[in-house]
Amino acid sequence: MKAIVNTAVCCMYNQPTHACTVEDEVLYGMVVDILEQAAPGWVKIRTHYRYEGIVPEDDLIIGDEAAESWAELPKKIIRNKNCCDVLDAPKVQGVHLAQLVRGCVVAVIGEPEDGWQSVLLADGRKGYVMAGILGEHFTAPCSNDENALRDALVEAAMLYQGTHYRWGGKSPMGIDCSGMVSMAYMLCGILIYRDANIVEGFPIREIPREQLKKGDLLFFPGHVAMYMGDGLYCHSTAHAGDDGFTLNSLDPASPIYREDLVNRITQIGSYFA
Repeated sequence: MKAIVNTAVCCMYNQPTHACTVEDEVLYGMVVDILEQAAPGWVKIRTHYRYEGIVPEDDLIIGDEAAESWAELPKKIIRNKNCCDVLDAPKVQGVHLAQLVRGCVVAVIGEPEDGWQSVLLADGRKGYVMAGILGEHFTAPCSNDENALRDALVEAAMLYQGTHYRWGGKSPMGIDCSGMVSMAYMLCGILIYRDANIVEGFPIREIPREQLKKGDLLFFPGHVAMYMGDGLYCHSTAHAGDDGFTLNSLDPASPIYREDLVNRITQIGSYFA
């Protein structure tokens, strides 16, 4: 059975209760597979990027027919702002139908007009979103040119600048290390493993350190960062004083060099291996 995520940020847990650690977040408009009933009001799901967890049943629109119809509609993604309002009319005074965050998916109706895009929500309601907030919903790499794709990955990661650290987070409301890099790749049409390690069956492969280029990933014990070029890397960290998205350097002479991280790099991973 399939379902559509029907809330901006749907928390995934490893137990059927809100009183446990969030393992991941699934975002509005994503289609998931329901694996089993975990408890009354709770279901275990698998995401399209193959992550599994338990979510509240009320956060989903359940049914193969609804999910298949939704999957067939043309989509765009909330990309260019941290969040956006879906309104009932193409004006800022419209009634709020929903508030979505970066990474949420909406179906689009026609072309933008006067700066507004008509959209369809997963529950069938029609609304309007400021067109400039939306980006292309890529389901394949956004460019066939390696350098352009590398640049796009870094640009997507930088969209999360200013976001605080949240364990299991994957939105501008709070994001963890693997949430940040996996969302940057997802915004560019590439699905990688959600956690901070290289896993067979996903498109990140280990490469020698001397081959490191922008868009590649630096792995540490329980942590991951994206290399940006020129010795810089970005990551989301709970490190005191950083408290979320931050930039650091591989250069010992740099004021943003962190020896504790550089000395603990375990692997370099690349989509382009």
